Amino acid sequence: MKGKFLILIALIFTISNLRAQENPPKTSNFKYNNNFDLSFSGGSSQLASTLSWVHLYPVNKKKSFKIGFGTRFTSQFGKNGYYETAPAKLTSKETGPQVLFTEIFKENIDSIKFASTQVNSLNLSINIQYTLKDKIDIGFNIDAIGFSFGKKVKGEYIAYQSSANNTIQSAKPTPFNLLLVSDNDLGSLNSEIFIRYWLNPKWAIRAGASFLFTEYTTDNKLRLENDRWRNKALLGMIGVTYSPFK
Repeated sequence: MKGKFLILIALIFTISNLRAQENPPKTSNFKYNNNFDLSFSGGSSQLASTLSWVHLYPVNKKKSFKIGFGTRFTSQFGKNGYYETAPAKLTSKETGPQVLFTEIFKENIDSIKFASTQVNSLNLSINIQYTLKDKIDIGFNIDAIGFSFGKKVKGEYIAYQSSANNTIQSAKPTPFNLLLVSDNDLGSLNSEIFIRYWLNPKWAIRAGASFLFTEYTTDNKLRLENDRWRNKALLGMIGVTYSPFK
């Protein structure tokens, strides 16, 4: 009896194994919902190009709403740009989420005018997307954390309450980037709001707006012991998307 039982178990195992070979399990869905994007944005005094990868996860039954993560490389080129006092403790005399609702203390704001700037940043990004009728996506993304690099530049310091007014200051891109809230942010961060149209399952075009923060740190601490300077720019954006595994 025991021998027959073992033979039966062996037979069931063999049949199950053959069925598994005939109908292999589906591979992981991680390779799906991967987008590779190339985009260009520009305004009156600066241009930027971005290269990014995004992986999205559907969060509802219709798979129309997705959230995800990715990486983005942004390269910014500017001309005659004004970079203003950056830290929230100076601009708002506050730190924390409340800086969104506090006034700006203009008496604490100085600036540096750079004839040319070039900041490169590599950041992890947060992404949200909603799909309409399969062909149209509405999306938003924002950089969360990363680093920046670029050449040292010189600019004219403009501070009417300082004896250093009109002096030439050296600066380089702030190396560490971190999304916090508004002026609490550190470094250079990019965000986009866009509409995407799929030409076919693999290729799409998109357009929207980019809100780009770039930041420099001066060699010297200037008035109010500040050495961080930020430029905020709203730029028009166009781009293409490639989804290789659709």
